[in-house]
Amino acid sequence: MSYPRWLWPALSAPALLWLGLFFCVPFYAVLAVAMGTVDPIFQTPKPTWNPLDWDTSAFSFVFDGLFTSGGPFQTVFLRTIVYVVVALALSLLIAYPVAYFAARRAGRFGTLLLVGLVAPFFISYLMRMLAWINLLQEDGWVNDALLWAHAIDRPVAWLDGRASSVILGLVYGYVPFLILPLYAFLDRIDERVLEAARDLGAGPFQTFRRVTLPLSAPALLAGSVIIALPMFGDYYTPDLLSGSPRTSLIGNEINLYLRGGQQIPVGAALVCVLTMLLLVLIVAYLVAAARAARRLR
Repeated sequence: MSYPRWLWPALSAPALLWLGLFFCVPFYAVLAVAMGTVDPIFQTPKPTWNPLDWDTSAFSFVFDGLFTSGGPFQTVFLRTIVYVVVALALSLLIAYPVAYFAARRAGRFGTLLLVGLVAPFFISYLMRMLAWINLLQEDGWVNDALLWAHAIDRPVAWLDGRASSVILGLVYGYVPFLILPLYAFLDRIDERVLEAARDLGAGPFQTFRRVTLPLSAPALLAGSVIIALPMFGDYYTPDLLSGSPRTSLIGNEINLYLRGGQQIPVGAALVCVLTMLLLVLIVAYLVAAARAARRLR
């Protein structure tokens, strides 16, 4: 049975309009706050809705701080990018083997393993980070285990502004969001494709490198975008696991300025700049995904 070409676009149109509306309207509201002023008495933002009356001083301050050497936002943006890239790389190194084992090698225990992967979603992210605080304290289990293994001579202050603690916190918090799409994709790879590779003389490693890994490239891209986007805006992980300006991310700067009285437009301008950066990443992902889909055809 054939369907008219307009059917599926027509069915998807309401959802696309809904999502577009609830992205464009809030973004315009944030933009109006960034281009507006602050009430001097109540310290509340006064958005400027008319583009003809916009005041660009907040954006000028942000761009000067971002692109001027030694500017207040340059170091924070670079630190955020480095932390997210390192956390993403570690998440991929952890998530792919786990998802591959659950999908291709776990057998009847695959469902049980999947339940274990989904279980963290039932616990608040904040509660999981608070649990990490208890583990990383100087008298916590992490130091106890390292002292028992003679890996350290004295307890380490993991919560005292260490980049490693923040990065591992990001990995722990977001890696389940990467495992699940990888598992779902790897589980759907046709076994006959792998058998054909083995019949043509490919060994297990060659089959993985030349068949499984290229086929799972779209899932790797999608999962990376799923966890990288919230990492860029994360501010409570550095607050809870470090609380030091040495590990603050752009999300911490946004939170600081939005709470800073007369500096609210600067915080809104930072939100807009970060959104533009993330849109560039999304466009890059869409282009890469389209190219990968063409190669697989």
